[in-house]
Amino acid sequence: MKMSPIVLVLAILAGMALVGCFSANRKSTPSDPSETKSDPTAQAKTAGYWKSFDKDQKQKRLKQLSSLQRYVTQDEGTERSFENTYWDNKKPGIYVDIVSGEPLFSSLDKYKSGTGWPSFTKPIAGVKLVEKEDRKLFAKRVEIRSPIADSHLGHVFDDGPAPTGKRYCMNSAAMRFVPVDQMEAQGYGQFLYLFQGPGGSK
Repeated sequence: MKMSPIVLVLAILAGMALVGCFSANRKSTPSDPSETKSDPTAQAKTAGYWKSFDKDQKQKRLKQLSSLQRYVTQDEGTERSFENTYWDNKKPGIYVDIVSGEPLFSSLDKYKSGTGWPSFTKPIAGVKLVEKEDRKLFAKRVEIRSPIADSHLGHVFDDGPAPTGKRYCMNSAAMRFVPVDQMEAQGYGQFLYLFQGPGGSK
């Protein structure tokens, strides 16, 4: 059957509209790497920038977090073991608060605890983590929070290895990892000494 010019034009326009829908859907898909927003805390910063972190900055930053990051840091949630970003990360660097960027732990104090969560024997020297009693699971535990952003990070237990005997069991979603070669650019140059000399990576 011969198609009339009008029907042909309508068919072409419908086809173009369909292609446009697929294109628009692709651009709005969160899994598309080209549409992933960059983490503002991972950009170049002035040394010690986290010290001036305030409530207004916190509210702005919370809107940029993923639902899991907000659940963990703001609602005292816990991510899945063995299914998180840093539980098996062996690269040298430091771990900072996902909200404020304040330094927390060094890879030099990270160890494989077998729990499926990133575990450390101690925080970076000079970092005063906040400890709070937690009885949510019918047992007394010690919750760990960041001092500046007041983010829930995880818990600390007395079953860790020497020299501290502590196991800081943290949530990957509450932290961001800064590799050694990016520490200076991201404002953490003052902690490079940790990776220099005996026991370090440089």
